[in-house]
Amino acid sequence: MQYNNNNNGYGLNEYMIQEDDWDRDLLLDPAWEKQQRKTFTAWCNSHLRKAGTQIENIEEDLRNGLKLMLLLEVISGERLPRPDRGKMRFHKIANVNKALDYITSKGVKLVSIGAEEIVDGNVKMTLGMIWTIILRFAIQDISVEETSAKEGLLLWCQRKTAPYRNVNVQNFHCSWKDGLAFCALIHRHRPDLIDYAKLNKDDHLGNLSLALEIAEKHLDIPKMLDPEDIINTPKPDERATMTYVSCFYHAFAGAEQAETAANRICKVLGVNQENEKLMEEYERLASELLEWIRRTTPWLEKRTPENTVEAMRHKLEDFRDYRRIHKPPKVQEKCQLEISFNTLQTKLHISHRPAFMPSEGKMVSHLWRDLKMAKGYEEWLLTEIRRLERVEHLAEKFQQKAATHESWAQGKDQLLTLKDYESASLTELRVLLRKHEAFESDLAAHQDRVEQLAAIAQELNELDYHAAAVINERCQSICDHWDQLGTLTQKRREALERTEKLLETIDQLFLEFAKRSAPFNNWMEGAMEDLQDMFMVHSVDEVQSLISAHDQFKATLAEADSERQAILSIYNEVQKIAQSYGISSKLTNIYCDITPAIINQKWEKVKKSVPQRDGGLHEELSRQHANERLRRQFAAQANAIGPWIQTRMEEIARCSVDLAGTLEDQMNHLKQYEHNIINYKPNIDRLEGDHQLIQESLIFDNKHTNYTMEHMRVGWESLLTTVARTINEMETQILTRDAKGISQQQLNDFRSSFTHFDRKKKGGMETDDFRACLISMGYDLGEAEFARIMSLVDPDGAGVVTFQSFVDFMTRETGDTETSEQVIASFRILAADKPYILVDELRRELPPEQAEYCISRMPPYQGPDGVPGALDYTAFSTVLYGESDL
Repeated sequence: MQYNNNNNGYGLNEYMIQEDDWDRDLLLDPAWEKQQRKTFTAWCNSHLRKAGTQIENIEEDLRNGLKLMLLLEVISGERLPRPDRGKMRFHKIANVNKALDYITSKGVKLVSIGAEEIVDGNVKMTLGMIWTIILRFAIQDISVEETSAKEGLLLWCQRKTAPYRNVNVQNFHCSWKDGLAFCALIHRHRPDLIDYAKLNKDDHLGNLSLALEIAEKHLDIPKMLDPEDIINTPKPDERATMTYVSCFYHAFAGAEQAETAANRICKVLGVNQENEKLMEEYERLASELLEWIRRTTPWLEKRTPENTVEAMRHKLEDFRDYRRIHKPPKVQEKCQLEISFNTLQTKLHISHRPAFMPSEGKMVSHLWRDLKMAKGYEEWLLTEIRRLERVEHLAEKFQQKAATHESWAQGKDQLLTLKDYESASLTELRVLLRKHEAFESDLAAHQDRVEQLAAIAQELNELDYHAAAVINERCQSICDHWDQLGTLTQKRREALERTEKLLETIDQLFLEFAKRSAPFNNWMEGAMEDLQDMFMVHSVDEVQSLISAHDQFKATLAEADSERQAILSIYNEVQKIAQSYGISSKLTNIYCDITPAIINQKWEKVKKSVPQRDGGLHEELSRQHANERLRRQFAAQANAIGPWIQTRMEEIARCSVDLAGTLEDQMNHLKQYEHNIINYKPNIDRLEGDHQLIQESLIFDNKHTNYTMEHMRVGWESLLTTVARTINEMETQILTRDAKGISQQQLNDFRSSFTHFDRKKKGGMETDDFRACLISMGYDLGEAEFARIMSLVDPDGAGVVTFQSFVDFMTRETGDTETSEQVIASFRILAADKPYILVDELRRELPPEQAEYCISRMPPYQGPDGVPGALDYTAFSTVLYGESDL
């Protein structure tokens, strides 16, 4: 319904001319005059009572012009010139003229109405003047669909009574005689006052009486008509009926306006309440995820190594459980939280509310940032396991070599400090000298072993072996003892050489045996160490290299056996000489402790260890071949899954910008992609299983593929996130389209423009591309205007305009928007045009939930014209749209 203040349609002058032709002569009808007297008198009194007065006889009480001027002031809200207070005729004429002049000033042409006729009590002229006032101030502004006042009021009545049976309003006389039209108007706006279904269409008097009584009692509309006069008059007076019906219009128009305002406010508040619930739910979910991250982060940051491989493997197994069991649900929660966040922001955009800013630390992008050290944690675990394996291998190797050396060195310093040469004979001294030479040869052969021990100890230090202090202490003890032996050896040689001139007898054969047996014995001990040495390899090539070296060693056994037999033949020669010259067969080689039995015993150990070494190497070769099969099996799957993920990513990207079909069609395509991706999950699980086998086999490299399990996990998580996010974006576009009332064609046009100017096809227009897009659509852009638009579509200053931002901008440009000013205007209607609103008014006009929402959030009104309990609806409305803060 519209209020027309611009004289659209017929102007008032033209209307009055028509009125002259309409019923000037018929005013002489006594029945009509009676109806007009009663109706116009009641109409005047409905306004005069606001000034505390009334009239009884319309032609008598208006003759002096005082109440006529007062009536005009009440209905117009304006001050008229000061009335003359005299009681003479010219005073009365002056007052009536002031009233008539005011009416004329409002654009009303008074036809044949003069002050003298009013002062003289001319009934016809007085009623005509009142009808002119009613037309100007009660009916003229009624306009429905650009119609004139009378037609507008009639059209309003027809629309309001259209749904009611037995009611057909065609005019302002006979259409109202049965009273049903009045009852229908009341029931349409106040169904609580009349039970229309129980009315009898034949009970004209009862219907009219009921309507007039209810209008007076509940709607504050005085009885301006007599039911009996309406029934008994063949054609009731139109002016009287129009005057009375206009009171219904004014009574209900305000109620309808208030209802419209209340509906608008409820709609706005409903949006705010729904958004607040979404914000609370986001905060709750984000808090739970943040708490899990805060519990998990210290565990991932803790890089305290264990002392054993087994303990570190337990840590690796815990980390696998984290990646495979604990983290995936949280990744899904993070993705869902991101989707909820985007949906909420879209709803806020659509309803022109400020963007949602989560509590500190609860942005989705910030929540996940601390968990990115997970990959580094896994690498650290694997590095530590490899280090500990190396450390344990070296530590055991050190202990074996140290035990062998210490066993050899035990008691050597006591032998070197003996003074046996002081009392020895020449022969005995020569024996001692030769024995010392053999010891020096043996000592030199042990030099490499001591250096190996020192090198192993140094490497253990560099690898942070937990018992490095014990190793260092033992190694230092061996080195110190070695230096001591060297010093003692030098001193004993000097002592023996001083007495060498006195001693000449030396048993050459024993000496030769000692010289050749000692290096050979040392070679056998070294061979045993090599044959029993542990090995740690990671590939088939490394094992085959060890096998090749072992084969080369086996090739030297024949030569070594020849040397052994040569050394034993020396000892046999000694036995022959002893037998030939009758020397005791229990001769002892004074130059060394090595005997043929020792040589044979060690030689048998060497021969026995060779096939054992063969078996160990070939067993390791089989294990490395199995590892190679695991590598190839993993690579075959990874090389298939990696491109599959990339292809799906490209298909989803193409679908998101595809203009063919409706958004719902594209949504169905995306849902199918999502279904296919979910069904592909068993392939990822099989790859995870192969990867676990590889890790359990401690395989650290794979030359058959460039994909790692971490690549696969990141790609898979990215694919799941991308399809979910794209579906959410499509849902957002559908939500935006439906909420903004834009057509599918409009949305396709937006997408076509966006795709054309997204030159790099990365899902966003750069600044220059966006400027070109706007120019292509006819925008005349200056720098200031373009900067303003960029602040709307790219508030973060990233230099990229996303499709959602572009659609938001275009729908704002092409669609109607609801603003804070409209909400303020609606509250002003409920507040009866006051700058504040009261609690009782809110509870009367709004549903309970919305009323209490406003009461709990509206600040007190601070204006000088306020009353106790007044609330500031203007401040509240601006806060709803983010234009101010409470």
